[in-house]
Amino acid sequence: MASLWDDLDSLVNTPSSFSVKTGERGTIKPKTNFDAGDDAVALRKAIEGLGTKEKTLIDILTHRSSAQRQQICEAYQEATGRTLLEDLKGDTHGDFEALLVALITPPAVYDCHEVMRAMKGAGTAESTLIEIFASRSPEQIRALTDVYLQETEKKLAFDLKKEISGDFSKALLLLVGGSRDESTTVDNEKAKEDAKTLYDAGEKKWGTDESKFVDILCQRSIPQLRQTLVEYKNISGKTLQQSIEGEMSGELEELLVAIVKCVKSVPAYFAERLYQSMKGGGTDESTLNRIMVSRSEIDLLDIRAEFKKLYEYSLHSAIESDCGGNYKKTLVKICGGDDDS
Repeated sequence: MASLWDDLDSLVNTPSSFSVKTGERGTIKPKTNFDAGDDAVALRKAIEGLGTKEKTLIDILTHRSSAQRQQICEAYQEATGRTLLEDLKGDTHGDFEALLVALITPPAVYDCHEVMRAMKGAGTAESTLIEIFASRSPEQIRALTDVYLQETEKKLAFDLKKEISGDFSKALLLLVGGSRDESTTVDNEKAKEDAKTLYDAGEKKWGTDESKFVDILCQRSIPQLRQTLVEYKNISGKTLQQSIEGEMSGELEELLVAIVKCVKSVPAYFAERLYQSMKGGGTDESTLNRIMVSRSEIDLLDIRAEFKKLYEYSLHSAIESDCGGNYKKTLVKICGGDDDS
């Protein structure tokens, strides 16, 4: 595993996953000759008939883009006076229901609801917050926080402050506030300076000055950070990830390592997360759903390629062996192909 994250040679010249435009490396593409009304009728028949025709639900919802699925939801409500969301919830259940609901939810709303779920109840699901805020672009984070404000009439940062604390809180709130620089130009001297600041704040001194790591990793642009990772290795002899893992612990370590991994390769980060969601005894369905749905129109083809490279079997076969029933059928359709065959 380590070798993947230690390889910095290809880093500076490969395109960042943050700059991938929707649709380029996704497994789900918009349907040509699309008719929202026809799809709404077909879904209505599948739901209202004797016994739900799950195959129709799966075929339609996994072969339309998110924007097209929103049009289907509108057409469905116009035709029936009910929402597709209500009818899916009334007619399906369990993991299959959760996955179909994820598919018909607009991306920013889905991200927002996942964040809300992570904050709800006793304790906070920090790993969900870390995954979302480390991997999303500032634009996606702004869309998420806008939805949160619309739905709760409160600012997400205000509510998060009550849930988390310390340097982890500072780091996450910087990301939530959209503090990351979005420029694409790289200042090599600045990268050297930042690398030295990080080295002096960690490896070089007794005790670690976490605030320097937080400031740099949560605010510099992705291209700038890529150069900084290279400069850091030149100064330290270690990768920045190795230094963070050696110097820190807990949620702050998990967040900063996730940021560093996403700076290097968002698809490889998600391939790892997918593997972890399925390994061992149980399956973490909410993580599996979130990644498969949220990346299906962005970079799921690249995630599949990284998964195969890392684990020597395909994401498709991992889903086949780990999940069952209509839930598995839907995930396999979203996955869109088997890299073992």
